[in-house]
Amino acid sequence: MDFGSLGSISFDWQFLSALFSIVIIDLILAGDNAVVIAMAVRNLPKEQRRKGIIFGAGAAVLLRVVLTFFVAQLLQINFIKLVGGVLILWIAVKLFVEGAPEEAGGKEATSIAEAIKVIIIADITMATDNMLGVAGASHGNLFLLLFGLGLSIPFVVFTSNLLSMLMDKYPIIIYAGAAILGKVGGEMIITDPVIVKLLAPSKLFQYTVEVVFAAGVIVVGKIWIKRMIGSQAAENLHGVAEASGETEKNE
Repeated sequence: MDFGSLGSISFDWQFLSALFSIVIIDLILAGDNAVVIAMAVRNLPKEQRRKGIIFGAGAAVLLRVVLTFFVAQLLQINFIKLVGGVLILWIAVKLFVEGAPEEAGGKEATSIAEAIKVIIIADITMATDNMLGVAGASHGNLFLLLFGLGLSIPFVVFTSNLLSMLMDKYPIIIYAGAAILGKVGGEMIITDPVIVKLLAPSKLFQYTVEVVFAAGVIVVGKIWIKRMIGSQAAENLHGVAEASGETEKNE
């Protein structure tokens, strides 16, 4: 079946093998994206979460379709993965601080728009492996390429929806999610072509770096939370002192 410029469907071994590879790639790589989405929408009111998940995943995949055609060129830019890794680490700490149990009674998520913005930035930053994997498995067949990227939407939506519900019930998952994002950020940094040329890291060194960054996200997040709690307590004490002073003056 020929779709012109979109490619063709032949149902031969090569086509079916490529199709199977794309499905497996989507299943494997959907996890990281689902973690970001689940953490980004966790503090939204429950009735808005599904919208945030669907709109965020949909917008991110649409951008992936566009960027897939330029991914090979993007990867040639020096430090692109390094910068992306640092950005993912920042997002991981930010989402951990906003979603950690210590802050659960605090503010609600700002808006769907902000959640979607975080989802898109993180998803596009981490999507390199997915885009390269799907682009490679499609062997130039545009139909397979678009099918693979489109298929990632239901995978990510289902997984992130499940994770966001589990995070409500088991807040410890937030720690796991932040650690996973820290690991992804560390992997992007240590596998940047410039860093590889400079350090020629072994697999053991790479895994060690990933573990350090995974733990580092939690440590930095906990320090940030403690400072926020301390600052809030100081502000509350100051407010109480001012109120007491006003009361004494009135008396």
